[in-house]
Amino acid sequence: MGSFTQITYQLVFATKDRTKNFVESEQERLFRYIQGILKKKNCHMHGINGYQNHLHVVFELHPSVALADLVKDVKVSTSLWIKQNKVFPYFTGWGEKYGAFTYGSSERTRLTEYVKNQKPHHQKVDFEEEFKQLLKEHGVDYDDRFLL
Repeated sequence: MGSFTQITYQLVFATKDRTKNFVESEQERLFRYIQGILKKKNCHMHGINGYQNHLHVVFELHPSVALADLVKDVKVSTSLWIKQNKVFPYFTGWGEKYGAFTYGSSERTRLTEYVKNQKPHHQKVDFEEEFKQLLKEHGVDYDDRFLL
């Protein structure tokens, strides 16, 4: 019998300097591109969404894939793709940091719904406040100077 894992990740990362340059009409293309990257790495995506300057990706990480390598692949590949295809004209790159939070399979539906509703959520809460809340929920000590 093989190895089994069942860990759901929520990956959160922002644009360089948190510039708000995601044109809503083009986001779906970026989301499909990221889904293709995950699929090639044998990871299963449950949901993806973003708002203006950041993305949330909910996925299962394949046991043979290192999280840091996957994040690097996603950021490098999407940066090149965005620039080559002129998808977001003011995009200058991704910020160097990211947050990756784990969840049990019983939380996956709630998490996927949360990610799906980013636009209405961010009309009440800004990204920095949201990210701090995620850190607190997961018991991560942080210094405001070193946030995404």
